[in-house]
Amino acid sequence: MAVPQPVGMVETETYTIEGPGGDTDDVELPAGLVDTLSEQGENPTQVISDIVVQALAQHAHALVHHSHGETPADLVEMNDEMEAIFEDRFGMPLSEALGHSH
Repeated sequence: MAVPQPVGMVETETYTIEGPGGDTDDVELPAGLVDTLSEQGENPTQVISDIVVQALAQHAHALVHHSHGETPADLVEMNDEMEAIFEDRFGMPLSEALGHSH
């Protein structure tokens, strides 16, 4: 759950991300920023999770399709799985969301 924290002139909210091994990391964001990205009634942590999926899908895509040289097979497999995760979450292929395919 986001906890408002005063930092500088603008309050912030802290979100905690937990990895599969139990390790955690806190992310501070300006209070209200996540609300500007959410649809009415959408949980703020769902918005953060959506952004993580979008960012990692785009990053994997760029590594596989827009890098120079030979792409390792395991990276191609990770990208394929990330594209499937993206489509399951958002109901559209990553290629459609990006506006191009390979």
